[in-house]
Amino acid sequence: MEIETERLLLRQFRQDDIDAYAEMLSDEETMRYIGGTGDRMDAWTRMAAALGHWQLRGYGLFAVEEKTSGRFIGRIGAYNPEGWPAIELGWALVPTAQGNGYATEAARSCALWMFNELKLSEIISIIHPDNSPSIRVAERLGEGLKTRWRYKEVDTLVYAMTLADLNRT
Repeated sequence: MEIETERLLLRQFRQDDIDAYAEMLSDEETMRYIGGTGDRMDAWTRMAAALGHWQLRGYGLFAVEEKTSGRFIGRIGAYNPEGWPAIELGWALVPTAQGNGYATEAARSCALWMFNELKLSEIISIIHPDNSPSIRVAERLGEGLKTRWRYKEVDTLVYAMTLADLNRT
């Protein structure tokens, strides 16, 4: 399964993503609100989990590739592990890709895919209250604050949108 946007390719993780993904996971600023930093072994484990999510749920996280350079720049997609409150649209990009509108571009295309292919009536995004860049992306997509959710001793914000909300932006 792949999704193509103007500047990005959303695709399955590949073995050759491991170095770039490990580098992303080692960046404290990128990972501070989404599970903490990790090393190469963590990158492999998270890639395997992302691929397994596709097998178990029929949807999951995509690797994000910049079309012009072919480089791995992050991950985005549908996430719904056991115990999650609903199907989440989540995103994370390497530091050098942040601030270019890539997260919004990829998230918009992924959300359309989630609404159309998964037949969802609502998509959520779970965001740490201090993660203002992700809050801005959520709001640009048309997501609004729905509720709060406590996960592993951390109070998070749950943003949500419908297809109509997405289409208004």
